[in-house]
Amino acid sequence: MRVLVTGGAGFIGSHLTDRLIQDGRTVTVLDNLETGRLENLEEAEKSGKLTFVKGSVLDSALVDKLVAEADYIYHLAAAVGVFNILERPLASLMTNIRGTENVLDSALKHSRPVLVASSSEIYGKNISDSLHEDDSRILGSPLTLRWSYSQAKALDETLAYAYWKDQKLQARIVRFFNTVGPRQLGAYGMVVPRFVAAALNNEDITIYGDGKQTRCFGHVADIIEALIAVSNSESTIGTVVNIGNSEEISIHDLAQKIIEITNSKSKIVYIAYEDAYKDGFEDMERRVPNIERIKKLTGWAPTRDLDTIIRDVASHLSPI
Repeated sequence: MRVLVTGGAGFIGSHLTDRLIQDGRTVTVLDNLETGRLENLEEAEKSGKLTFVKGSVLDSALVDKLVAEADYIYHLAAAVGVFNILERPLASLMTNIRGTENVLDSALKHSRPVLVASSSEIYGKNISDSLHEDDSRILGSPLTLRWSYSQAKALDETLAYAYWKDQKLQARIVRFFNTVGPRQLGAYGMVVPRFVAAALNNEDITIYGDGKQTRCFGHVADIIEALIAVSNSESTIGTVVNIGNSEEISIHDLAQKIIEITNSKSKIVYIAYEDAYKDGFEDMERRVPNIERIKKLTGWAPTRDLDTIIRDVASHLSPI
C-alpha cells in the first residue's frame, strides 16, 4: 500500500510517517517545509520507502497527481500555531480551506479514502467538563483573528462530511487536542516544548495570562496509535472523533511540574496576553476532551501520562 501524508514533515506527520513505514507501507510526503523540517524524516529516509515532495496543498495539479498514485490519504497539512495564524491570517486561511478542498476533490475523483485532521480549536470558548464531538461551538467575533483557525477547521470538517454524505467518499475526521512529544517546536506558541526548553536552560518560564487556564496533553506516540486505529476501522467512516488525553492540568501547575521533573532553577513569570500577542487574540479557560467515542469505535485509549511526555520532550531537547 502506498500512503500519501500531507504535512508529513511536521511534528505529528513525521511520527505518522515513521509508523506507516514500520508497518510496511510506502509513503509519499507532501510538505512545503514552512513549519515542517526535513530532519524529522531522517529515519524514514533510511528505510528506502519514503518519497518526499516539496510542495503545497494549494497546488491542485500536484495534489491530484499524488492522490492518484496513493491508496490512502492522511491530510495533516495546515497552517498551525497561534503566532503563525495571527501573523499570516490570509495565507493560513487559504492553506487550511482551499488546501483541504483540493485534497477532497482529488480523493473523490480517484476514489481514495481520506482522513482529515481537525482540531480541538473547533470548540472555541466552550469550557464544558468533557467536550463531546457533538457539543456546540462557542466563538468570538469573526473579526477576532484568533478564531480564524477554528472557522477554517470547521469548514474542513463540513466539507469532508458533505463529501461522504453526498458522494459516499470514505472520509474520516479526527480532532486533535494538545499533542506533545519529541520534534515539537515551541516557536509557534507550543507550550510544553517552550517551557521545557526554558527549564533545561534555567531560564524564566513565561506564562501568558494568569496560569489558571487548564489543558490536557497527549503523547504523540499515543496519538499516532489513535490515528492508525481510526483509519483501520470501518465504523469511523463519515464521522468525527476526538483524539487526546483527558488528564487535566493548569498552565501554572504544568510549569511547576516541568521545573520539578527537570530539576531546574527556573522561576515562573507572567505577562499579560495583550503584551504576548498582537491584537485579535482571545484564550479559552479550559479544554478537556471526551474520548468515549474513539474508545467505543476502536478500543483505543492513551497509555502515557504527562510525566512521561515531559521526560521525553526533555530528552529530545537535551539528549544524554
